[in-house]
Amino acid sequence: MTNENSYDAIIIGAGVIGVAIGYELSKAGRRTLNIDKLPAAGYGSTSNSCAIIRFSYSTYDGVAMAWEGQHYWVNWRDYLGGDVDERGLIDFVQCGTALLKKSGGHSHHEKVVPLLTELDIPFEDWDLDTLLDRLPALNGSEFGPPKRPDDDEFWADPTEQLLGAVWTPDAGYISDPQLSTHNLQRACESVGGEFVFNTEVTAINQTEHRVTGVTLSTGETISAPVVVNVAGPHSFVVNRMAGLEGTMNISTKALRHEVHHVASPEGVNYGSTGCHVQDGDTGIYFRPESGDNILIGSEDPDCDPQEWIEDPDNYDTEVSHAQWEAQVLRLARRMPDLGVPNVKRGVVDLYDVADDWIPIYDKTDLGGFYVAIGTSGNQYKNAGVAAAAMAELIDAVESGHDHDAEPVVHIGRYTGLEIDMSSFSRNRAINPNSSFSVNG
Repeated sequence: MTNENSYDAIIIGAGVIGVAIGYELSKAGRRTLNIDKLPAAGYGSTSNSCAIIRFSYSTYDGVAMAWEGQHYWVNWRDYLGGDVDERGLIDFVQCGTALLKKSGGHSHHEKVVPLLTELDIPFEDWDLDTLLDRLPALNGSEFGPPKRPDDDEFWADPTEQLLGAVWTPDAGYISDPQLSTHNLQRACESVGGEFVFNTEVTAINQTEHRVTGVTLSTGETISAPVVVNVAGPHSFVVNRMAGLEGTMNISTKALRHEVHHVASPEGVNYGSTGCHVQDGDTGIYFRPESGDNILIGSEDPDCDPQEWIEDPDNYDTEVSHAQWEAQVLRLARRMPDLGVPNVKRGVVDLYDVADDWIPIYDKTDLGGFYVAIGTSGNQYKNAGVAAAAMAELIDAVESGHDHDAEPVVHIGRYTGLEIDMSSFSRNRAINPNSSFSVNG
């Protein structure tokens, strides 16, 4: 870290989005510093991200941002400026996504398909026979609405069949989310960005309603006219520190979440031949995982308890029997030959969740203080485009533009799509089209 203790922008957090913002601001000529309390970039919730790249959102701007964001991963080497990382670059595994179609109306695909069509995103509309031909390990029955195994109805014989699936071949996942953040760190450093780890921000310094920098746990004061809160599950703590608690219409809080790993059914080899499946009928999603394993996540159905965490530095990090059983048995209903192991395997981490599960990319009521928060669980895929949009928003506001009155519209570098940043405003109304859930 420089001895001058003065920067053009301080970014609180070195997860994938925080480092991407540092990279974009550095490329634009700002002198940046990312500060993180953990020992390395991407060591927080990013490292446990399911890292799924998909476009099956229920709002126009959500789909547009995800489609634009996918192109950053496809063009990863060029985006970074070459082979910048001594550890190598990540792989984007384009295995595709199958969004299962439920019968009876009110299925998620009914919102998604018109948006994919409008934005000219490649997809195929599969009937049930095609789904089972392409993914023969699956059971085509409907088991929903989602239930827990202690519900007698969980084991009821199904009476309806799925309609099929919406297939998006350009979707997939990133092989190593922590490495992707290290890639971004090296790219950021190559254009002058700096990082400090194992150091906590303890105060947001300000005067006359404008941020002036931060104070660190070391007692050191770092000056900057711009500070960006990208602290993930700690974002509400940082906002509180800045005196902004209660000043936004949309707030964030930390949610404990579990993801589980099981071996593929014998002879299926899902780890190498499977795809990402969104199964809102049972309340889970799953994708291939290394070593011929399957990763299982929860879509947060209404029947599952939610554990909100007041202190993001203190929560239970052990996989729970109840949630392990719920998620693995849901997959066993969809994949009948799945073996249910006795030994629990998985990860526990925190999501940074906004009230409507849509992120906040915005300025705040404190001059020079910006937020890229509420991002956990579904915004990993958008790191590149979110950072580019935030850099544009910051530049506009710092140049005197009134973003609240005339929201910045980001034009995608790769797709040319218009992304209205008011969709991610801190003061937006709750979006009724949000799925209020997560899918990687």
